[in-house]
Amino acid sequence: MYVSWPCPLPDGSTGEEMALRFDEDRSRRLLMIPPLFDEANKFRHQLVEIMRRFDANGVDCFLPDLPGCNESTAPLADQSIAGWRAAAIAAAAYFGATHVFAVRSGGWLVPDTLPGWIYALVKPRQVLRGMLRARSLAAREAGVDESSENLLACGRQEGLTLAGWDLGATLIRELDEGEFVPPANAVTIEQGKVGGKPLWLRAENDHDPAQADALVGIILARLAG
Repeated sequence: MYVSWPCPLPDGSTGEEMALRFDEDRSRRLLMIPPLFDEANKFRHQLVEIMRRFDANGVDCFLPDLPGCNESTAPLADQSIAGWRAAAIAAAAYFGATHVFAVRSGGWLVPDTLPGWIYALVKPRQVLRGMLRARSLAAREAGVDESSENLLACGRQEGLTLAGWDLGATLIRELDEGEFVPPANAVTIEQGKVGGKPLWLRAENDHDPAQADALVGIILARLAG
């Protein structure tokens, strides 16, 4: 179920990362791209449940770790959106993916050569602003004055630790400046089509079988067509 895969690193070398897979060498092969940062924790269980459902319906699926994420030993501070996108492209090729399914900020990384789906896409700047605001509020409660504007200016030059995540200056600038446009062959799935309270708004990490069923049903209907 767990395998390692050769992942390109920012310095041009290759490192080994882990991947969860359900692989029976079937014709439909789905690359899963999780959301980044805190939402990765909130969706881990849900993504595994989604993969189990795809497997039961004859679809192979692969959930690779990206450098600096999940079980990866690569430093997060060295990573960038461009580097993660290159890693996602490499994972798609390595596992022979025919389609891609990305969640939230994972949608920024989808290979434009694969048809697929992006669930509840979010803007890079929106994610960054939320993390900056959380740090600013925590600092204020501790009696420290850290405005979001000053934090951003510092982060763009030196990098920044936000919500426990060590983000390099390159990644901060990408988040601040990025205007992601989904590829033409990627279908966006809005939360309204899935129903229920979104996992990213829940106080604790959770999973939702009904939402997993809904997402898999939407994608299977398209795959069958």
